[in-house]
Amino acid sequence: MSRKISIFDTTLRDGEQSPGASMNTEEKLIVARQLVRLGVDVIEAGFPISSPGDFRSVQEIGQLVGDECVVAAFSRANIEDIDCAAEALKTAKRPRIVTGLGVSAIHLKGKLGITEDECVERAVAAVAHAKTLVDDVEFYAEDAGRADIDFLVRVVEAVIEAGATVVSLADTTGFCMVDEWAQLVEAVASRAKGVEKVTLAIHAHDDLGLATALALEGVRKGATQIECAVNGIGERAGLTSLEEAVMAIKLHGEELDAYTDIKTTEIMRASRLVSRITGMSVQPNKAIVGANAFAHSSGIHQDGVLKARETYEIMDPATVGAVGSEIILSARSGRAALRHRLVDLGYTFDDEEFEEIYNLFLEMADQKKEVYDEDLESIIQERERDVAAVYTLNALQIQCGDPLVPTAVATITDEVGVKHVVSATGTGPVDAAYKAIDRVVAVHGDLSEFAVKAITRGIDAIGEVTVRVTADDGMVYTGRGSDNDIIVSSAKAYVNAINRMIQTSRSRDGR
Repeated sequence: MSRKISIFDTTLRDGEQSPGASMNTEEKLIVARQLVRLGVDVIEAGFPISSPGDFRSVQEIGQLVGDECVVAAFSRANIEDIDCAAEALKTAKRPRIVTGLGVSAIHLKGKLGITEDECVERAVAAVAHAKTLVDDVEFYAEDAGRADIDFLVRVVEAVIEAGATVVSLADTTGFCMVDEWAQLVEAVASRAKGVEKVTLAIHAHDDLGLATALALEGVRKGATQIECAVNGIGERAGLTSLEEAVMAIKLHGEELDAYTDIKTTEIMRASRLVSRITGMSVQPNKAIVGANAFAHSSGIHQDGVLKARETYEIMDPATVGAVGSEIILSARSGRAALRHRLVDLGYTFDDEEFEEIYNLFLEMADQKKEVYDEDLESIIQERERDVAAVYTLNALQIQCGDPLVPTAVATITDEVGVKHVVSATGTGPVDAAYKAIDRVVAVHGDLSEFAVKAITRGIDAIGEVTVRVTADDGMVYTGRGSDNDIIVSSAKAYVNAINRMIQTSRSRDGR
C-alpha cells in the first residue's frame, strides 16, 4: 500500500529567514490561508521567542487554521523557548512543538561546547518537557548530515523514548551527496529502536542544489515527512522546494511507494503569492513555477508539443494551476464578473471590501484595454500594503527632463492623519522622490537594491518596483509598490520599506 508523505511547510519560519524576506503578521496570515488551500499537513508558523511579532503570528495562525492542519512552533532545546512556544500554540487545535539541537561534532564542539553525553541529556530533557505541554513533539537533529551515524542513532533512540512523535534529520548545511545521505537515513530507519512508531522527517538545504534530491531519497529510504518551503526559499540557498518535491512524488509515486494530499492546482498561486509578499522573484527557469517552465521557444519543441504535448512536457500545466482565465475583464465588466474571477483566484471579500476593490479595478480598467489576473493580484496586494501603514503616499508630481533639474513634490499622510507636502531635487526623478519622502519619514536607510519589472502584459502594463533598504542595524527591509507610472511605483515601494522598518522596530519593542 502506498505511503502517505506529510508535507511540513516552513515558508513562514525557515523561509522567512531569507535575507529581505521577512513578513509581518498580516502577510503571514495571507500566506497561511493559501497553505491551507494547498492542503499542507503542517504549517511551521514561526519562532515565538524570537520576537513579539512571531509570537503573535503563531497565535493568530493557530486560531485561523482550526482543524485544517497541524500548527508547529519552533524552539531551541531549552525550557524558556519551549514554554514560549507552548504558550503561543494555545490557540491551535492541533499544536506541535519543534525542538532540537546540533548533533554533529562540528556543532557539539564549535557551537554548543558540549560532549555527546551532554547532547543526549539536553535532547531528552527538551523533548520530555515539551511532551508535558503538548502531545505532538518533533525533535530536529540539526546538522545530522555531518554527524557520526552511530551517535545519531543513539540520539534518535533517546528522543523517541522521551516521547518524540516526529524525528527530523536535517542536512542543515546542504553538504551531503545523495548516496551518503541515503546511507544515513537508511541507518536511522533500520537501526534506531522505536523509529517505526514515529514519523521520520527530512529537512534538506540547497547549498549544492541537491535539496529536492535529498528529500526524495529520504522518502525512498523510509522517511514519511518532507520539510520544505514554497519556491524553495530559506536560509542561504534555501531548502527543498515544496512544488518540486510534491510534483516529483506525483509523477514517481509508484516507484517511491508514496503520495501526498497536496492540491497541486493551487501550487502556482501559492508561488506567486509568496513571491509578491517576500519580494523574492522566481527565476524564469525555476522548475514547476518558473515563467519558462511550460514555455517552448525551439521550433522542434513547438512542433512536437503541438502534435503531442507529452513529447516535451512531463506534466499538464493545469495540474499546477498554470492555466489562464477565459473571462476577459475590462471597463465594461460588471461586479458579478469581477467577483466570479476573484473567487476563481481564491479570494473572498465582504461587500464593503469588495466595493473598495471594485473601484480600484474600475480605475485600472479605465487605463487598460484588458485587466489580467496579474492586475487583480496587484490591486489586492497594493491594498494589503496600505493596511496599517505608518506613512501613506497620497500624491506625487515629478518634473524632469533635459535640461531641467529633476524635482519631486510629494503629499504624504502620517499615521495620525497629518498631511505633509514636501519637495526636493535630485540627480534623477527617483532620487528626487526619495529625498522628498525622507523629509517626512522618521527613519532612514540605505537603498541597497532596486528592481523594476512589468507584472502585467501589454504596452500599458503595470510596473512593480521592489527595493531593499538596509537599516543602521544591518537589517534588510523589502518594499514593493506597483502603478502604471514606475516613478510612483518607486515611491510607493520606498514608503512600504520604511513602514516595514518602523513596524518591525515596534514589534521588537512589544508595541
